[in-house]
Amino acid sequence: MRSTERDDVAHAASLDSPQPPPSVLARAAALLGAFDEAHPRLGVAELARRTGLARSTVHRLAGELVRLRLLDRAEGGTYRLGMRLFELGELVPTRRTLTDAALPLLEDLLEATHQRIHLAVLDGVEVVYVAILGAGEVDVASRTGGRLPAHATGVGKAMLAYAPPEVVRRRVEAGLPRLTPRTITTPGALTRELARIRAEGTAYDREESTVGVSCVAAPVVGTDGRVRAALSVTGRTAAIDPVRYGVAVRAAAVTLGRTLREAGL
Repeated sequence: MRSTERDDVAHAASLDSPQPPPSVLARAAALLGAFDEAHPRLGVAELARRTGLARSTVHRLAGELVRLRLLDRAEGGTYRLGMRLFELGELVPTRRTLTDAALPLLEDLLEATHQRIHLAVLDGVEVVYVAILGAGEVDVASRTGGRLPAHATGVGKAMLAYAPPEVVRRRVEAGLPRLTPRTITTPGALTRELARIRAEGTAYDREESTVGVSCVAAPVVGTDGRVRAALSVTGRTAAIDPVRYGVAVRAAAVTLGRTLREAGL
């Protein structure tokens, strides 16, 4: 299953019975959140279907968001995300400070492995990719700024393993959707996997988010012992050496964690 197909399935599942958000701000956020990589342009009818809002409400709010430069009008009467969102996104402190500190280490990992390198953070119960280096030779689901459920990725499991128990509980309560035949989909299996990660310090994605693709990941510990992010080396399953890449990604994660602590981040 390609990444766009996987996005369609996940989004369709969440849209079976959409409930209109209760406040104007929540409705505007729902409109912005309706766009994804597979659907960069959406019309009023599709926005209404995806958000559960009335078409008249979508039309009115979309016009206001265009005025605020948060949406742009595209061809055919459709809308797309506006450049103002990109400008604001570049100011997000976590992304700037973390990515700035990590970039030299990501480049070193890329040079050492010649594989795709990910830097991700945990937002709620999902992984958000804040930096990706190396195109690699495979079609993977990740993209900078993209999201995936944490239980189905190496970086996500690396962070869940060291997260407070309530975070893991929220992930389980939100569901453990199957992205591939190898995705962990039961609470018991996830609990055992997270215990193994804590014992070994390394997480693996064995074709759990994309068929034919595997990764090795490690958590990044910042100030106060909190897990701030995770790093991973990703590529075709046959090309991923868990031992060799495990050593490299753990070393990079430890170094980044030390850099963050010294900077008080």
